[in-house]
Amino acid sequence: MPTSQTPPLIRIGQGFDVHAFGAGDHVMLGGVRVPHDCGVLAHSDGDVVLHALCDAMLGALALGDIGRHFPPSDPQWKDADSRSFLRHCDALIRERGWRVGNCDVTVICERPKVGPHAQAMCQAIADDLGIDVDAISVKATTSEKLGFTGRGEGIAAQAVALLVRA
Repeated sequence: MPTSQTPPLIRIGQGFDVHAFGAGDHVMLGGVRVPHDCGVLAHSDGDVVLHALCDAMLGALALGDIGRHFPPSDPQWKDADSRSFLRHCDALIRERGWRVGNCDVTVICERPKVGPHAQAMCQAIADDLGIDVDAISVKATTSEKLGFTGRGEGIAAQAVALLVRA
């Protein structure tokens, strides 16, 4: 039964992404090329930070997930820059009257070291979303050498995005 409730002023979503390491000399994280002794196995550029953030943004408005909007079966997304995914997700939420209020991303890996690149990632994300850099948090943790990230087999990220009425 429909109600006459006031529409919400905020919405929150969470996202998660993971990629295995493969051949290469860098990983893309938060739109930043981070030197590493390997790359990631992915259809696009495999940016776990942006993929998790896109899923968080889409989830906040129940718009599905990144795979629905950019299916890996579609050749147009082969080696795609994930910053274009982020800008597309931002356009979708803005079309619906929302914007990102803030977001928080945690990268989970033993290597590469994220800290030296975190501020550049925050700036790239802020630029793509058109919001202040102090509304973006990117940090990292290890899994204490446990599981696939602990063994250095891959990298993961989780994200939370708070959307506010524009």
